[in-house]
Amino acid sequence: MSGASGFVGGAVCRAAVRRGWQVFAFGRRPSVDRAHVGGAPYTSWDLLGARPDLPEVDAVIHCAGSVTDWGPPRDIWAANVDGTRNAAAAFPGARFVHVSTASVYDPFRPTVMATEDMAPVRRYANAYGAAKAAAEGALHRAVVLRPHAVYGRGDTTLLPRVLGAVRGGRLLAVGDGRQRISLTSVANLVQACLLAACGPVEHGVFNVTDAEPVVLDDALRAILRERGIGAEPYYLPLKLADPLAGAAEAAFRLLGRSRPPRLTRYAVGHLAVERTLDITAARDLLGFQPAATSFAGAADW
Repeated sequence: MSGASGFVGGAVCRAAVRRGWQVFAFGRRPSVDRAHVGGAPYTSWDLLGARPDLPEVDAVIHCAGSVTDWGPPRDIWAANVDGTRNAAAAFPGARFVHVSTASVYDPFRPTVMATEDMAPVRRYANAYGAAKAAAEGALHRAVVLRPHAVYGRGDTTLLPRVLGAVRGGRLLAVGDGRQRISLTSVANLVQACLLAACGPVEHGVFNVTDAEPVVLDDALRAILRERGIGAEPYYLPLKLADPLAGAAEAAFRLLGRSRPPRLTRYAVGHLAVERTLDITAARDLLGFQPAATSFAGAADW
């Protein structure tokens, strides 16, 4: 298991250990709390550095990589493309499960119940989408999973970013709130990872989301309600939000900020229009049985 020190990787480790699997956890951090990886033996391994002694395994679930849409393109490319190549090369005889992203679909038009053959595309809005698409292309024989907007207990990216947009009783969002989006709970993604690691399919590409898409406004209000936050979603039109995000990005780059602005063009593109995925292939071929979107327990995050 690569990326075991992270949000998704740790969740997959814990679930695999609960199933009685023998799990070897690898991550870039020097150490992790044993509970984070379910008590599995943990080895620090930077996939861009020296390779440690590795065990023989039947399957590798590759969760490592850069998940940010902000930062030096060279670093994002190295983490997602070179790191994926190195992980696959380290276990040449094992089934390889690669956790990719729905960001490999066309960022310049709505994604409406996209099927797996609709990616990659010719151009991307940033290095993240391009690098993740290239990482998929670098794998000769793998099971590739494409989640969208992963959330759940332990989330360090999506929900903190949404809640960070609350200002003065308003949760700033983009569009009109009626656009549909596919979300992926970490529990559903974990289920897909384990099915891909031991199921009947040894290679292929699969969208992985919750059971059905949700309406953005419904999702945002559910998050606020679960967190007990007295705020209302406030929607900026796309024509206004996109130039504002571009100006914020330019200012942050000029100031050399390492953290992204609260509104980026990448985030605008994923919030302002429909982003839904068809999960028929995962249901039919992997045996994927996803639960519905739920933010129950969000107050504990």
